[in-house]
Amino acid sequence: MARHRPVSELRIEEPARRGVRRDEGVFVDRQSALAQGALDTKTKKLIALGVSVAVRCDDCIAFHVKAAVDRGATREEILETLGMAIYMGAGPAAMYASHALSAYTQFAAAKANQA
Repeated sequence: MARHRPVSELRIEEPARRGVRRDEGVFVDRQSALAQGALDTKTKKLIALGVSVAVRCDDCIAFHVKAAVDRGATREEILETLGMAIYMGAGPAAMYASHALSAYTQFAAAKANQA
């Protein structure tokens, strides 16, 4: 039977074994966080978008929507991500989800015009 390790051990040891850098206990290596692993970078950007909506960060929303569009995120993927963000962030997140959907529409149109 596998031994379950405390979360505190996982936070400290597991990313370090994968080469993720720590700074005062916080994992800060952006490249390691975004590197292809069990999750692809598009999925990671969608997660970042969901967090951005849940914490109500307009600048973060725009940044992560653009990055998700650049990695091929579809409107349906954005909408599903926003649904999870609203679920986690309650009423205020619903207001910020509309900002993200507007940003998606703009970035997707710009990408389509480049093609």
